[in-house]
Amino acid sequence: MKEIISVSLGPGRRNYEFRTQMFGEEIRVRRFGADGDVAAARELVARFDGQADAIALSGMSRWFRVGRRTYEQQQIAQIAAAASETPVVDGIHLKRTLERWAVGQMVRQHGDLFAHKSVFVLSGVDRYAVAQVLGRVADRLCFGDLIFHLNLPLALCSFKLLERYADLVLPSLCRGPYRKLAPVGAEQEQRAPRGSKYFAQADIIVGDFALIRRFAPDDLRGKVIISDSLSARDVDDLRERGVESLITLTPPLDANHPFVGPAVLEAAFVSFMEPPPAELTDDDFLNLIPASGLQPHFTVLNPPRDVNRFAFVIHPLSVDFIFNHPQLKYLRFLPKRLVEWAVAQIRPMYLSRITGIRSAATGQEVEGYLLGLGATPRELMRRKPGFTYRRLIVASRMAQRLGAKIMGLGAFTKVVGDAGMTVAYKSDIAITSGNSLTVAATLEAAKQAVIKMGGRTDKGRAVVIGATGSIGSVCSRLIAQAIHDVVLVAPRPEKLIALKETIEEETPGARVTIATDATAHLADADLVITTTTAIGQKVIDVMALKPGCVVCDVARPPDVQEEDAALRPDVLVIEAGEILLPGEPDFGFDIGLPPGVAYACLAEAALLAMEGRFENFTLGRNIEMEKVKEIYRLFKKHGLQLEGLRSFGRYVTDEEIARKRKLADELRRHPEKLEAVLAQAEKVEAAPPVPERKLQSAWPWAATGAALGAMAVGWLLWRRKR
Repeated sequence: MKEIISVSLGPGRRNYEFRTQMFGEEIRVRRFGADGDVAAARELVARFDGQADAIALSGMSRWFRVGRRTYEQQQIAQIAAAASETPVVDGIHLKRTLERWAVGQMVRQHGDLFAHKSVFVLSGVDRYAVAQVLGRVADRLCFGDLIFHLNLPLALCSFKLLERYADLVLPSLCRGPYRKLAPVGAEQEQRAPRGSKYFAQADIIVGDFALIRRFAPDDLRGKVIISDSLSARDVDDLRERGVESLITLTPPLDANHPFVGPAVLEAAFVSFMEPPPAELTDDDFLNLIPASGLQPHFTVLNPPRDVNRFAFVIHPLSVDFIFNHPQLKYLRFLPKRLVEWAVAQIRPMYLSRITGIRSAATGQEVEGYLLGLGATPRELMRRKPGFTYRRLIVASRMAQRLGAKIMGLGAFTKVVGDAGMTVAYKSDIAITSGNSLTVAATLEAAKQAVIKMGGRTDKGRAVVIGATGSIGSVCSRLIAQAIHDVVLVAPRPEKLIALKETIEEETPGARVTIATDATAHLADADLVITTTTAIGQKVIDVMALKPGCVVCDVARPPDVQEEDAALRPDVLVIEAGEILLPGEPDFGFDIGLPPGVAYACLAEAALLAMEGRFENFTLGRNIEMEKVKEIYRLFKKHGLQLEGLRSFGRYVTDEEIARKRKLADELRRHPEKLEAVLAQAEKVEAAPPVPERKLQSAWPWAATGAALGAMAVGWLLWRRKR
């Protein structure tokens, strides 16, 4: 039987003893704690010198290998020097071999658990080798050495910074007491949370359990811990703190103290090896790992909730929306154009967690994450598509790290370039533009509005502006099937002709008119649907609209301005249909809609998550009609509802619609009254704008504002990169 002695600077009350098998022979492991007393630890090593087969310095790192340099901790070296016959080891070889291999095995077996996640390594100088493995798959890797060694509130978030830290600081720490590098004695039992921000941000936490026990916060819900040397009580403690999974180097070896650290395992290995420890290399241990039969162990402590997760990307529709963000509200005092340009450069931001969505049919719970880009439509459209693609790909990795399996694209993020195709190709999670449900919701809202205004849904004339776009084209095809008379308006004749031929082939007998300007056709339109991306242009002349016309404005920003709509009180202008999600949704962020109500494109991502269909559902410019019908079927199945009709950010009551309908009927019966309304509207339009008060000596303030703006935005960009 092999005798392994584990000497620790930890408390003696954590001592243990157990027996296990390794390499076909029984080994006995006994731990002795020195209660933080270095002299007592030396005495323990001297006591068992010549009696044990190997001595492990548990929780004590004599050697640190960071980058290409090796550092020796003098106090631990003195403890090891107390033995002259029995080999004394600290686990450095197995940290570079077994630990790297074990974590690599876990990465291969549980790829989704590690891909694009945030990793927090409590001591990079101690776990440098395993950090290299995780760094290849993690989205973000930070080291807590400054926090836990020097009590500074900053993490090192690159290997280069860690190596520089080791060059500058580690030699001094290695000459000082070991308690500067790790808790010893009673400190290991006393909790003193530190670095809580980095624990909260991390998905995976790596480090010696003595560090985790002392410095980790009480709330570790959903975290994955990679650690060693845990007792059964320690495992229960992690379970109570909400840890989802625990990864260790070995399966449980004993009921009371199931997991040991690399120092004890290395001591066991050394007891079977012939060369003196000073002559052993990493390669010697590599050859023993397969023969040992050891395998890393994955323990589920708290099974994850049965929640399907999605993400959705939004962006400000104008520069004024930027100031709604808590961290950006102070920029409102700076020149708007400067703010708009600068904030567009910021990386995607986490905005909020969406909770409380639950299918009315299956009870499936759904959670989402709102991610934000800083660019306005003007900034997105004036740049090359690659600018938006890069940010959306980063957002998809953030979404995947958060656990989302599908990401929806909002507003102009699905307009730029190829409407999500490139982003889907380069992302590891499903992508959907949300346009299928947008079409279904738009047509349903338009149908309800036409009926309330006294129109019919089986006859009449519809004008679709932006008809050759992804939403406009499928709306045109479906409307032609319903009322058989549609006018298609778009700037490119070649696309209009192709769409006209498609509709005529799908719906024989339909009357299809094409035009590049809508004005001449508005007087006969009962319904106008506008889906353009014409930022800052006047798309519809409201003066030319037929009394009682319904305008469904799908565009964001809207094509019809509120002041223009006010000129025609007989016309009903509505937004694209918004969706009331089932359950008790809480968006955690103001998206400009009432509680529980979502834009159709966001609702599509949530709906697909409810159904468990994590696939690239709606992509590209050509929306499939079958997809629109399928998403509408799921819409009905899971209990989503079309919210009331909205116009310029507020709900339109039935009484308001009734007044519009009554006025429209009167204007149709009395053309002279319509002429009077139009004449009055022309006077309002022709009235000169109220001049703005001239500012005296504006240029110094503008220059000061620009300088301050550049400084503020520079700080924001630096902070996002951190």
